[in-house]
Amino acid sequence: MLRKTLFVLAVASALAACGKESKDGVQAATGGKTALAERNLLISPEDLLTIQSNALASGPVITGSVQPERNADLRAEVSAVVVQVLKENGESVKQGDLLVRLDDTAIRDSMNSAEAASRAAGQTLDQSERMFQRMKTLRASGMASAQGLEDAEIRRNNAQSDLAAAKTRAVQARQQLQRTGVRAPFDGIVSERKVSNGDTVQIGKELIKVIDPTSMRFEGLVSADKISIVKVGQPVRFRINGYPGQDFAGKVRRVDPSANAVTRQVAVLVDFAEKAQPRVAGLYAEGRIEADSVGAVMIPDAALVQAGDKAYAWRLKGKTLSKVALTIGVRDPRSGQWEVRSGLAAGDAVLRSPSPSFKDGQKVELAVQKTVASAAAGKRGN
Repeated sequence: MLRKTLFVLAVASALAACGKESKDGVQAATGGKTALAERNLLISPEDLLTIQSNALASGPVITGSVQPERNADLRAEVSAVVVQVLKENGESVKQGDLLVRLDDTAIRDSMNSAEAASRAAGQTLDQSERMFQRMKTLRASGMASAQGLEDAEIRRNNAQSDLAAAKTRAVQARQQLQRTGVRAPFDGIVSERKVSNGDTVQIGKELIKVIDPTSMRFEGLVSADKISIVKVGQPVRFRINGYPGQDFAGKVRRVDPSANAVTRQVAVLVDFAEKAQPRVAGLYAEGRIEADSVGAVMIPDAALVQAGDKAYAWRLKGKTLSKVALTIGVRDPRSGQWEVRSGLAAGDAVLRSPSPSFKDGQKVELAVQKTVASAAAGKRGN
């Protein structure tokens, strides 16, 4: 009986030990899987970017606006009433197109009167010339006095002067008549219409403005203390308000010889180096004159993590993620990237948009491309 009891106790102890080992084993396996899940980070190739060494331009900042080189502010050359405005803002025009028509009634009457006076002066001159020639003949035969010949010559000369004055008045009247029609001086677009039908305009009144959108240029200002390094022909990189994310290239055409007495800035004229240019005048632009250029390791702003006065990035080497402290230099205004003076080298792979949950030394696994996975699934289906 005692032997049987001892056997039962031994069996029970063995079963309890097996149960404990089985439970410990399950817990150990589960804990291992959890630790593995916490340790391995799954990322896709699109989450990585390769650090490159690019040219970092240095030079003075230039600010200003985009303005057309060819622009005409057409003004009234005669005092009259606006009869018709034929073009609106934004409409394209060709050279010689009629833009504004002024009332020409009074001017046309003046021209007709001047032409009639010119014809009358011409007839008077003809009569005076015939009389002078007759008096010369009579004087040669002794039938006319010298005084009579002289009087005829004076009348002929006065008639010549009257005819010249009448012709001048007629020409001026015709010119005034032509000025009642305001025409486009070149091919372009109407940028601003300043009068309407029925307006009374005086000489010098602004009527309409025409610009050539293909002649845009960057009219900028540079601080006078930086102007010594600005030279004609230097490249310029700038951005224009209204064209986000787009860089424009240009070259310095001219540097003004004097600075503004109030702002102490110097005007610099920049030509576009490419055909792609804005077709809207007056847009604000800002950039940098590339007076000097050096090679530098650059990192995009999205991949850079800044905490106070410290900066770092997450670098992937092999399958391990590491937090790398960086020494940051200047920011390139063209691309928005930062100069990396230490911490990274060209060719390093970093995370494009790091997360605050990353851990230093964390293991990383690259996700399989969807196209590859889809192709593999298709093969299995076949």
